[in-house]
Amino acid sequence: MDGQEDKQFGLRHGCKPLNPWSAKWPWGVDILFNALRYVREERVLAFMLTVVDESGTTFEQNLLGARGIDTVDPENIEAILSKDFTNYSLGLRPRHFYPLMGSGIFTQDGAEWKHSRDLLRPQFMSNRFQNFEQIKECVRNLIANIPSSGQVDLQPLFFRLTFDTTTFLLFGRSLSTLTSADIASKESEFADAFNVAQDHLAMRGRLGDFYWVLPRKEFDKACKTCHRFVDQAVTEALEDSSRKSPEELDGRNYVFLNALIQETQDPKVLRDQCMNILLAGRDTTACCLSWSFRLLARHQNVLEKLRSEIETTIGLGPDAAEPTRKDLKKMTYLNIVIKEVLRLYPSVPVNGRAALKTTVLPVGGGEDGKSPVLVRRGEPVGYCVYAMHRRKDIYGDDAEEFRPERWEGDALKDVGYGYLPFNGGPRICLGQDFAIAETAYTIARIIQVFPQIGVSEVEAKVKLGAERQSITLVVSSAEGCKVELKRA
Repeated sequence: MDGQEDKQFGLRHGCKPLNPWSAKWPWGVDILFNALRYVREERVLAFMLTVVDESGTTFEQNLLGARGIDTVDPENIEAILSKDFTNYSLGLRPRHFYPLMGSGIFTQDGAEWKHSRDLLRPQFMSNRFQNFEQIKECVRNLIANIPSSGQVDLQPLFFRLTFDTTTFLLFGRSLSTLTSADIASKESEFADAFNVAQDHLAMRGRLGDFYWVLPRKEFDKACKTCHRFVDQAVTEALEDSSRKSPEELDGRNYVFLNALIQETQDPKVLRDQCMNILLAGRDTTACCLSWSFRLLARHQNVLEKLRSEIETTIGLGPDAAEPTRKDLKKMTYLNIVIKEVLRLYPSVPVNGRAALKTTVLPVGGGEDGKSPVLVRRGEPVGYCVYAMHRRKDIYGDDAEEFRPERWEGDALKDVGYGYLPFNGGPRICLGQDFAIAETAYTIARIIQVFPQIGVSEVEAKVKLGAERQSITLVVSSAEGCKVELKRA
């Protein structure tokens, strides 16, 4: 459509103009400068809360001459992700992420994405018993590496845990058990490079069409390190596939890489898909666990209530029974604790799409913000789940407080797309059941083994909501997860 056709389209659908964002300078330069300051302070999500507070729940942004729409309205997000799904693409994400992630489930649209999703689904749907057994084994290793008492930063241990469980999903075993001579020793090198590469992805995302101005040397080096590491695992899997039949490779378990090898033996395609799953499985759950223990250490009333539920269900102490999947589902308070953690710190706090053709959002236009909004072909629509989850008109005046009890009863039973920790619509997270099981099991076991979990001296000085955050695709604590522990 040209400009006149867009205008007529908007009139037919009752669209009204959007309120502009709160920029005071031309092209939004003042907001850009403020954003960069908050990025340096590692508080960019706090900045987004301020922009939403000043600009409204759906508003037009004009940054350096490029128009876009930002929203934290559940109706609009449901339209983008579900009701009007086919009219939106990932926008610039594939271009931004390609150097690290290549072409995989999180950078693909259309038929390619659907094919990747169909390959991955059986891993989560038909292999639950073996996946849960692997979680248990990895958590045993994690607890064995936690000192008996004193201050501990749990965050790197959680990243190691989720790295091992995710590589099991991909390869049928953790990478630390693979036979390549130096693969285990390179895990730390991979983790460091992966973090550097993700920092660059975040910066590329913030710059939109201007991502190319960023220096590439450090980014390219980090990408090569990550690729080299995963390529070793892919090479070994390809060698196995040439020696064994599909039945010998799979046994009774579905292994993602083995299934993919039946489709293609192109090493780059295999690497790209593995990189995509590693990003999702490793980082999201590790961040959720870190935020969980930061919050539990600060809210002893919640911790004690949770400890009591665990004691009643399976007992406390290092020799108490390990929880089963059935036990975890019975622990209703544990489940709403996790739900509340993901409300305050959704693993993917900011996301977006781009219109494939001219369409509309249901709300945001006009002075009252209740009329439809025109979205022109190619325009980006960003949505901030972090800000939406803290809306007081949805969650109450205490929306920024950690209070799991808000999920009891029916008060939030119709929250719908107002709560979005695992995305929604056709691209809803396939691994959410696995992620919740891993999070719940890890929390329960650590509480069983450690009767005392408190705030470290360093953490005690940090006000909740003023913490430093590292934003890539996910939101992690830039300060780690430092707690005081004492083993039973």
